[in-house]
Amino acid sequence: MGKGKSPLATHRARMERRGFVRVEISVRKDDASLVRGVAAALSDPSRRSEARRLLQQRFGEPPKVSLKALLASAPLDGIDLDRSAAPGRDVDL
Repeated sequence: MGKGKSPLATHRARMERRGFVRVEISVRKDDASLVRGVAAALSDPSRRSEARRLLQQRFGEPPKVSLKALLASAPLDGIDLDRSAAPGRDVDL
C-alpha cells in the first residue's frame, strides 16, 4: 500500500513543469524581507519584466565583447601607430 507522492513533492513537480526552480539562499535577517520582495516581483506577471530589467541592469553580467570589437571602439586619435623598420639580426645556423 503505497501512499504515492507527498503533497510537497506534487507541488514541486508542478512548479518545475511551469518553469520554476527552487533556490535556497542565506541572507542577513535585515535583508530577508527585501529578498522575499524581489522573489515576489519576479513571480508576479505584472511586475516580472520591470523587476528583471532593473536587476539585470544593476547586477547582471556585462555583455561579452570580443577583443576585435574592443580594439575597434578604442579612441586612437593622437596615437602614433607607425613604427620604424628594425633591421633583422644575424642568426647562426
